[in-house]
Formats: sequence, structure tokens, C-alpha cells
Amino acid sequence: MAEDLKILHTTDKAAQYQSLQPQIEALITGEPDLTANLANMAAALKEQFKWFWVGFYLVKGNELVLGPFQGPVACTRIGLGRGVCGSAWQQQKTLIVPDVEAFPGHIACSSLSRSEIVVPLFKDGVVCGVLDVDSEELDQFDEIDAQYLEELVKLIQF
Repeated sequence: MAEDLKILHTTDKAAQYQSLQPQIEALITGEPDLTANLANMAAALKEQFKWFWVGFYLVKGNELVLGPFQGPVACTRIGLGRGVCGSAWQQQKTLIVPDVEAFPGHIACSSLSRSEIVVPLFKDGVVCGVLDVDSEELDQFDEIDAQYLEELVKLIQF
């Protein structure tokens, strides 16, 4: 099991993900605890990319409930279809929001968040949670982020 991250200092986003992915795999391989794995993945992503907020919401009944995260305090519960997280859950797809102020129904857990990407986590074809990443910069996320974050969340075993 890896205990330290090697942070790649480059502006090449794909290279950063390619360096980080095997390290995250090493962190969670053989660890059966979901909370530990979500916490380590959130921490690794925040350390590498220095994003404002990185965390998970897990489906519990008819809500997303806050799970492990890195960053300032966050909204605890989000309903289906509400905000970016609830919309990604409802639509069962990754949502990239270049400007959260322009997203209808955006939930402002922090006024410092300017852009966001939300990636659903699936178990047996059903959304069981989402990875939520916020940035203080506008237009921070793109298809490269979507591709690699979708690959990373597939590593999580429910």
C-alpha cells in the first residue's frame, strides 16, 4: 500500500492523471472499507490538483448524503435533481459546469465555488453516489477531467 503521493508538477492535465491513477489504485487495492477508499481518493485528487473542494455524496434513500471529502464544510443532503450533484444523479451522467452561477438551480454550498464537475458512481448499473469537484476558477474542467475521473471512480468497490 502506498502511503505518500508523488505529486507531478506539470501543466499537462492528462499526465497528472496518468501519474495519479496507479497511486490511487495502490492506496485502495486490498482495502475493503468504502469510507477509507473514498477518503483517500478525495485526498489524492485534492493534493494533485489543488482544487477548492473534492468529495463524495452517497445515495441513501431519496437523497445524496455527504461522504468523505477534502475542503471546507459542505451541504449535507441533496435531493434527486437538485443542483449539479442531484442532476448528475438523476441524469446518470457526468456534468461539467463552466460557471456554476449559470446552472439553473445551483446549490451554493460555498460562494467561492465557480466551476464544477460531478461524476456518478455506479454499482450494477445504478447510481450509488457521485464524485463532486469544485474550483474557484471559471471553466476549470473539461473532457480530459471527465474521462480520467470516470476511470478513477470505477476503481471504487461498493
